[in-house]
Amino acid sequence: MKCKYITIEREYGSGGTQIARLLSERNGIPCYGREILEEVSIDKGISVEKIERYEETVTNSFLYSVYMMTQTVSGKTDMLTGEGHIYVAEQAVIRRFAARGPAIFLGHCACEALNEYQGVVRVFIRCSDEEGKKRRITEEYGISAEQADNVRRKFDRKRSNYFYANTVRKWDDFKNYDIVLDSGRLGIDTCVNLLMEVIAP
Repeated sequence: MKCKYITIEREYGSGGTQIARLLSERNGIPCYGREILEEVSIDKGISVEKIERYEETVTNSFLYSVYMMTQTVSGKTDMLTGEGHIYVAEQAVIRRFAARGPAIFLGHCACEALNEYQGVVRVFIRCSDEEGKKRRITEEYGISAEQADNVRRKFDRKRSNYFYANTVRKWDDFKNYDIVLDSGRLGIDTCVNLLMEVIAP
């Protein structure tokens, strides 16, 4: 199977965004992360900040997830919550971007949006180096060392809840992915090089 799309879920502070952007540059294919939110913002006429707040408030309740997925599959999107409408819009944007050709997608349950597409490789980036993760959060994101752990937990919880609410699968369950890379052990460049091999024709 030739790889056409790479979807990346990543722990906060793992360098997953940097890996995706470098991979994009080296292959000359687009990388969509925040761009997904910006497109939804244009489509829906609401700010990216408001969309992010919707994502933060999504519940990880199993019953909510089943209800949301049932409504989406049945096409009854008028019965969805605000969070549900954002999810549906994000999925539509991801598929719209995918129609343009090979691409890398960061977060936003892209693996679910492209579930029936051919040539999709699902990747999870983790980081076992806790000190390295904390250093990246403080140096690259400008967050104080005192707040780094709290911020990391907040973002990982948000990503986990959003993934579960919309897929009924655990975000950090490695069985959901084709490739799991530890940027703490391998380093950013090695992760990029390994994924380059996946994309190479």
